[in-house]
Amino acid sequence: MPETKNNTSIERPPIIVIMGHVDHGKTTLLDFIRKSNVVAGEAGGITQHTSAYEVEHKTKESGTKKITFVDTPGHAAFSDMRVRGAILADIAILVVSAEDGVKTQTLEALEAIKSAGIPFIIAINKIDRPNADIEKTKNSLLENQIYVEGYGGDIPCLPISAKTGKGVPELLDMILLVAEVAEFKGNPNVNAEGIVVEANVDSKKGITATLVITNGTLKKGMCVVAEDCFAPVRLLEDFSGKKIESAQFSSPISIVGWNKIPRVGAIFTSCENKKEAEACALSCKKDTTVSPVLQNRSADDGFYIPVVLKADVAGTLEAVKGEIKKVSTEEAPIRVISVGVGAITENDIKMAAGTKNAIVIGFNTEADSGARILAEQSNVIIQTFNIVYKLTEWLEEEVKNRKPKKEVDEVVGKIKVLKTFSRQKDVEVLGGKVIEGSVKTNGHIRIVRRENIIGEGKILELQSQKIKIGEVKEGTEFGAQIESKMEIAAGDILEYFIKVIK
Repeated sequence: MPETKNNTSIERPPIIVIMGHVDHGKTTLLDFIRKSNVVAGEAGGITQHTSAYEVEHKTKESGTKKITFVDTPGHAAFSDMRVRGAILADIAILVVSAEDGVKTQTLEALEAIKSAGIPFIIAINKIDRPNADIEKTKNSLLENQIYVEGYGGDIPCLPISAKTGKGVPELLDMILLVAEVAEFKGNPNVNAEGIVVEANVDSKKGITATLVITNGTLKKGMCVVAEDCFAPVRLLEDFSGKKIESAQFSSPISIVGWNKIPRVGAIFTSCENKKEAEACALSCKKDTTVSPVLQNRSADDGFYIPVVLKADVAGTLEAVKGEIKKVSTEEAPIRVISVGVGAITENDIKMAAGTKNAIVIGFNTEADSGARILAEQSNVIIQTFNIVYKLTEWLEEEVKNRKPKKEVDEVVGKIKVLKTFSRQKDVEVLGGKVIEGSVKTNGHIRIVRRENIIGEGKILELQSQKIKIGEVKEGTEFGAQIESKMEIAAGDILEYFIKVIK
């Protein structure tokens, strides 16, 4: 089948996030790359606090190529932002100090990277320091199950100095090599989509947001939508503040004129006109699209089934969300963590990959090829439907299978104690009668006196007419040896129970 204009995929620049412990040089590395690789005229417009920017790196083999960097704070207080950056990015750089080795925040960053399901590179920083020990750092990585090249694994690992720049060109070469192997692609002929990486209120311009385009093209005259927020694209600026007419993947851009402040981490889409944007924003309420980062970090919320939902049009989206709500149960609640209109894309898969056991559901829409490949790599389930009852039937079965299993005590027999004979240490000899069910040797019992549980014990031996037996059934009298710290009395009820999974 010949390739058409609308499904043309071409190579796109990789989006990179640099992560690691707060003191290991992440910000210094970002600053060095920015100052050394951004075109001089553009660099002048960038402040130190820019959340995303684009650099050009010249390689020996493939000429000059672009790389987009997204900044995510490294301190523990910004852990949610760190994870969000990993969800957006194609490749992560995990910075580890050559002096300190692996720290707690290093492992937190690593978990975020693994959750996002993206490739990563280890940068051993601060090799210019007197106490730097690269081999010791590699061993520290090995001790924490981070297997780099040459140490039992295939994770690229490069020594660098973010301060002097030593090794940084080689790091950028490695980024492009990993990107080439991963074959990141985008379609320039579709409307742009991506993620909000920064938002603020400018006293002169109004509400401004920095976006990173992950697919498609955005032009002046279009509109962007992020959850229930939207903005007409009257003024389009690149990361350096330069006014531009259009932008493609993987460009960071600035959009002004939002109706309200969009949530950082929200997925944005674009529409041809304001009418479409308003309709989409109205259907995508902010409270129905919750960051998977916050979901992961809210242990108090308990068990739930996370769903990323896409549909062909906004009206259908609302209807399907209503049907999903009906299937949700108290034992296995379904939580829609992200909604959107259009095809299922790589961004949807990244969103799902960042939340444990998330499902991606499409209604009257399909997943593009990139999304399917990434879903397979990330073990993310994609299910598509065009009939509502088929969707609800599948979800009902999924809820049934995913509902947490609990171990409970099930009473399968009851003994009435008729007489006690002797007690030595914790072992009591008694006579009793099974008044309900049956009991077995080595079974566990609860001692009930006047309808109150007063202790527990174990059946060591059962006898009938002085012959040892393994089981006694309802209506039968017998003798027994019971081990229990609580002294048993005539008239007590012994509940024989087993552990069952329900």
